[in-house]
Amino acid sequence: MTGTFWSLVPAIVAIALALITKEVYSSLFVGIALGGAFFAIDAHSSFSGFFTHIFSDGLIKQLSDSWNVGILVFLVVLGTLVALMNSAGGSQAFGDWAKKHIKTKVGAQIATIFLGILIFIDDYFNCLTVGSVMRPVTDKYKVSREKLAYLIDSTAAPICIIAPISSWAAAVAGFVSEGENGLALFCKAIPFNFYAFFTIGMMFLIVCLKFDFSQMAKFEELVETDEKTAEAEKIGRGRVFDLVFPIVALIVLCTIGMIYTGGFFASGEKHKNFVDAFANSDASVGLVLGSVAALILTLLVYIPRRVLPFKACMSCIPEGFKAMVGAILILAFAWTLKAMTDSLGAAKYVAGIMESASLVKSILPCVIFLVALFLAFSTGTSWGTFGILIPICIAVFPETGDPLRIISISACMAGAVAGDHCSPISDTTIMASAGAGCDHVNHVQTQLPYVLHVAVISFLTYLVAGLSSSFGILASGVISWIFGSVLLAGSLILRKKIRK
Repeated sequence: MTGTFWSLVPAIVAIALALITKEVYSSLFVGIALGGAFFAIDAHSSFSGFFTHIFSDGLIKQLSDSWNVGILVFLVVLGTLVALMNSAGGSQAFGDWAKKHIKTKVGAQIATIFLGILIFIDDYFNCLTVGSVMRPVTDKYKVSREKLAYLIDSTAAPICIIAPISSWAAAVAGFVSEGENGLALFCKAIPFNFYAFFTIGMMFLIVCLKFDFSQMAKFEELVETDEKTAEAEKIGRGRVFDLVFPIVALIVLCTIGMIYTGGFFASGEKHKNFVDAFANSDASVGLVLGSVAALILTLLVYIPRRVLPFKACMSCIPEGFKAMVGAILILAFAWTLKAMTDSLGAAKYVAGIMESASLVKSILPCVIFLVALFLAFSTGTSWGTFGILIPICIAVFPETGDPLRIISISACMAGAVAGDHCSPISDTTIMASAGAGCDHVNHVQTQLPYVLHVAVISFLTYLVAGLSSSFGILASGVISWIFGSVLLAGSLILRKKIRK
């Protein structure tokens, strides 16, 4: 089973069960158990070996990984900050202020999109920050939590993958072979990242056209008829400043934390400039350093001003942890499932198919897009997909001046983000659910038709880009952009007319 299609079966089963049963914990565990069983069969292991692989090589190893632990700590600290802002009344005060300045439901959604675009440093940071800030506002204007989760998720990875200064740019640059400027190659690929740009365009079109379809429309109609509006329990006497200050402190200090880990503040030869520091940063450690510093600073601002009593501030720490327990459990299971598929050689199996494929080079970009989408969907990781497919793209198109080289690398990144975007076991999808306070399976089900709509258009656009690459990189880009943009706008307008 190792290195064959069977290596993808545990992830596929877990995803299918989650969508059918609408229960994610047991679905993920079934997938993990299936992966452990396959590994034990191939290794001719005993029953004890099966359990050892699941728990020792899987769950315990993933929860002791320094990167993963950093992400979990960041989640807990951010949950504590959100609990502090809610209890102090900062979130409610911001909601009251926003109601005076944001007059419509469309305005609340546009504000959410713009905030998501502004926070381009890291997708995890984006998901939880945008959710905590905009949830009170979108609740007031009866935007469903499912719609909020979609807006958050669509301004997380899709924004990071087209931002030169982000943890994602650093990851992609790291997968490029030695002797080549990975960040420069990443920047060249940005204009051809059709999925990311079309996802952003689709958000604006859907919001401005006041139009939703499939499962999302049902949740939007349901929240419109719901007379109740969620309000955070207010203990303190906070103002808008008491929400804005922690968020600004979080953004600034997390940025400083990331460039610190990348060597920006080092002396001598170890010193890196701002861009290089981002490229070499350890996002996990940087986010922990920044979020803890922001938490301490927030307490120093709250307590002396008596915005919130000291005892109430301390009680927000376990409250923040409780709020993130669901996300932490799903993440732990998702990481373990990925470990199971990795041990079965799922990545090598897909890479082998790509390397042995003998196709006309001009249609390879759209094929690479599909392969990256399927791999990221099955494994729940964009970065792992980059690591597998980008070196293959570079090997297939070794000439640096070949337009197909840039288009194929862009297709790889776009497909990985698309697969990550709709995968129930993706870190970003899980955190978008947590940030919006939305049921995870509901978020996946409502977002999936939107992702597939953009993915189909992106696939066709990559086909056009590949076929027109013989005219040169500039001409190919112009032709592809016109084709994809017209197709996106036209298809959504047609959907709206059909729905009426």
